[in-house]
Amino acid sequence: MIEIDADSEGNYVVKVDGVDISPNPVVRGKPANFTISASTGQAISGGKAVIDVSYFGVHIHQENHELCEETSCPIAVGNFVLSHNEALPGFTPPGSYTLKMTLSGEEILQLTCFTFNFKIRLGASGSLVSDS
Repeated sequence: MIEIDADSEGNYVVKVDGVDISPNPVVRGKPANFTISASTGQAISGGKAVIDVSYFGVHIHQENHELCEETSCPIAVGNFVLSHNEALPGFTPPGSYTLKMTLSGEEILQLTCFTFNFKIRLGASGSLVSDS
């Protein structure tokens, strides 16, 4: 599991338990699967997932998704999983990235907000390590 940094200021309906990334590190030009384990104390009928990505602290990308595209809706009280697949372009620079995800509901402005770090490496034909 990847270590997450949950926004400790908010008293959110959704609590994120952890994130798994496959493969880890992510390989540019290849599909990656982000699986987020979470729980909710309140049923959720729908909403939005906003994904912000930063590269060495600089915001580089944002995506908006329907929450029900990332998990089965309605979300019942208890544990659930969000799953997001992404194929990063082959020109994506290798290095350290930060992903911030904010979930909002139809009735609740913000269900949760959390961040985690991940790495992207070169594909099989390249290497981050020099032979010299």
